[in-house]
This record gives sequence, C-alpha cells and structure tokens, in this order.
Amino acid sequence: MDLFYKLENGSSADLSLIPVLNEQEFRKAVIETVKAGSRIETMFAMPEENQFRIIAILLTPAEHVLNITSMKVADKYQALTPELAAAHLFEREIAEQYGILPEGHPNLKPVRFHESYAGKAPWTEDKAPEIGNIDFMTMQGKAAHEVAVGPIHAGVIEPGHFRFQCMGEDVYSLEISLGYQHRGIEKMLEGKVSPRTIRFAETAAGDSSIAEATACASVLEALDGIEATAEARKIRSIALELERIANHVGDLGALAGDVAFLPTSSFCGRIRGEYLNMTAELCGNRFGRSLVVPGGVKFGIDKKRAEKILQWINRVYPELKNALDLMFDCPTVLDRLENTGRVEKDLAKDLGLVGMAGRASGLLLDTRYDLPLKKGDPRVKRITLKHCTGEVMARALVRYREIETSHEFIIRMLMEEFAGEIRSEYKGTVPANKIAVSVVESWRGELCHAAVTGEEGTFRRYKITDPSFHNWTGLAMALRGEQISNFPICNKSFNLSYCGHDL
Repeated sequence: MDLFYKLENGSSADLSLIPVLNEQEFRKAVIETVKAGSRIETMFAMPEENQFRIIAILLTPAEHVLNITSMKVADKYQALTPELAAAHLFEREIAEQYGILPEGHPNLKPVRFHESYAGKAPWTEDKAPEIGNIDFMTMQGKAAHEVAVGPIHAGVIEPGHFRFQCMGEDVYSLEISLGYQHRGIEKMLEGKVSPRTIRFAETAAGDSSIAEATACASVLEALDGIEATAEARKIRSIALELERIANHVGDLGALAGDVAFLPTSSFCGRIRGEYLNMTAELCGNRFGRSLVVPGGVKFGIDKKRAEKILQWINRVYPELKNALDLMFDCPTVLDRLENTGRVEKDLAKDLGLVGMAGRASGLLLDTRYDLPLKKGDPRVKRITLKHCTGEVMARALVRYREIETSHEFIIRMLMEEFAGEIRSEYKGTVPANKIAVSVVESWRGELCHAAVTGEEGTFRRYKITDPSFHNWTGLAMALRGEQISNFPICNKSFNLSYCGHDL
C-alpha cells in the first residue's frame, strides 16, 4: 500500500485516494519523510465515523509535490513531537480542538483557548485550565526573575503574551502565548460555500490579504475544475510582490526605529504607503481586497495603468534604496543587528521554519520554486546570501534582497502586453468527498489552505496554516541567551502575525 498520495499544488483529489494508515505506519511515514527533507505544511483533524481522522500534508521540494497521508484515532495516539519538533503546535491544536490526547507530548498546552472544547481537552487528568490561563515554565533561584509583556500592548498592535525567564538581563527562556482574539475564521468557512467564502479567507491575516485570497481562490478553482487565466495569474503575481515589498519596507523601517536610526525609519514609513497605493491603483484597495476572485481577478491592467505604476516605481525605488543603504552602511546599526537573535540552520530545520526566517537561517525554502501553482509561469529570481547566519542581520538582508528581486519581477511583468482574459467562468461547483490544497508563498513564507468537502456544495473542514504558525517558536528560540533589551529587534525581524495564528 502506498503511504502517501501525491498531489500537485492547487489541485484536488477524491478523499478516498488518501491512504488511511494505522498509528505506527502513520508515525513512521511522517517522521521518516520529514527527516529525509520534506516538511509539514499542515496537519489537522476532523470527525469521521465515530472517530477522528488526522490528515498530514507534507511538502517534498525535490519532487515538487504535496504528499498526503492520514490515520484514524479514537481519543489518543502516540505523539510525533518527541521525534519531530515541527509537529508540536499542530498536535497541541488538535488536542485543544477535539480532545484527542497525543501521548508523550512534552509541552501540551492550549493554542487558542477553544472554549467549546475546554471540557474535553486533555490538559489535566480531569479538567482543562481556565480559559485565558496557562501554566508557564518557571526558573528557580534567588537571581531568577520573570518579565511579563502583554497581552495588551501600547499602540495598535494585536494581543499576545510574552513571558521571559531571566537571570539579570539575560533571557534563558521565552514562552509565547497567543489566541486571545480567536475569531473562528476556519469555522466560518465550513458549511455552504458562498461568495463570502473568499472574503472570510482574505481577512485571515489582513497584511497578507492577496496571498490569502489567492490560496482560497486556487482551492475553489481546483474543486470547480477550472484554472485561472494566464493574464489573471500574472496580475495576481504582481499584486503578491507589491504586498511583499510593502511589508518588507514597513518592517525594515520599524527595525531602524527600534535601533533609533530615524532617517531610514522616517523614509520607510512614508515609502510603504507608496506601495500600498500602487496596490490601490490595481483594485481600489490598499491591501488588495476584492482583487482576487475565483477564476481570476476582478480588475485588469491596461497599458495606461501599467505605465503609471512603472513610472511610480522608477520614482520611488531610488528613494527606498537610498534609505536602506543608509541603514545597512551605518556601523552603529550593524553593531545591533549582527550576532543578535541567531537561529542556527539545524534548529531552524527541526522547528520547521518557513519563508524569510527559514531562508535567513540557510534553508532554501521558497514555494515559488519548490511548489509553483502553475508550472511555466514567470517567477521571481531565487535569492541567495553568502552568509545565512540566522541572525537579525540575515533576516534584514533577506528582506532587502527580496525587495530587489520583487522590483525586478514587477517591472518585467509591467513591460509585457496585457491583452488576455482576466477571468475564467467560475460555476461554484464543490463536489462531495474531495480534498483540495493550495500553497502560496506569502511575504512571511508558506501559506497553506486545505479544504475537505462533505455533502456536495459544503466544506467539512477548512484548514488555514499561516507561516507564523510555523515560525513563532523560532522567535522564542532566537531570544535564548540574548539580553532582554534585544527583544524588540528580534521580534520585528520576524514580525509574525497574531491574527494569522488566531484563526
């Protein structure tokens, strides 16, 4: 029997084709495949025939496919986490949502405080902790002390709690607790598919609206048996790279502000708005809302609009490059960024870090190459760094290089002719008992949408895995051994999503 079903990105298959292994076969298949070079894209559970079915979706870069397998469990199974650290949050989430105990899990705690399952979740022998409370790790000793930050922060950022265990100024452990604004996005996506489906999806993480909508549209297209037109895919890719640039520019400016380098901070704060406005030029919304629709895009690009955006980029990009070069040429800035918040390559691989954070640690992960939605479409150049040291400086440099390559790609695309159809006919068909998966390289990294259909026209399960879900543990590891004063720049170098996690 085959251990995995191989699925191309942005496609669907009959659910009956997905292997159902026994527990030992499932553990061995997933652990050995990940250790051989694959990585976990997502893992989730759903009720099935008085039991639960756990589905694991792995990306195998060498094969450019998704490997999918599953197992059925009643109320417990042997945890993968002791041998596969990248599975730890997925298993905690499954336990919290369905009360399934991963026996032997070393750190079984709530992920999002699912109140409706609190009485079932196996946190203690007979009951769950109070909603909103977690038993944090502690250190003993007269010199040990804790620093608690959040969940309510100054300004407009979202809620999240950070608990530092310190000796003096040195951080020995950082524990991150999220889930305070759990919105139930995945639950809202279950049931009848409607025009609201993609609108719910694109609000999963507002700063990644284009990536979220593209992933959702690809799932709906795969189920409907259609493909977005070449013209639409080109416009989607331009919008995705504008989204990437805007976020990297904003974060590099914020990073400059955290080390009190105000010239770059001020310039990037303004210039980020220029790229958001370019996105608004495409669709009327600075965050790209309503641009992507099942079958294609809602708005096309004519020659006049392409020329306007090209002139806009040619005016703004030299200013941006000058502002970033000022920061990267400043010795006092480099002194703060270099050798700070390091995540070594082996640790990054074990934790399953993705996207920019993974690339900065030396992992050549980029689903625009490893798992393209459409083979043969134009792609951004793969970036390389001589020293992928996994520190704040490396994460900042990866951002800078991605800004450069995204500009080159957008300019190349805008110089081509726009004359094709922007939308295929979408009928809204959702056949029963199917699984569809789409992976998009959002600006933070791999974003995975997976849908399992029930009765015709409905979703039994809709699972979104934001890149932040993979990377929050990387931030916690980056703080170990650092002085607590380095937390702001380590945090900003990742800039992970609270709302993308709190689904």
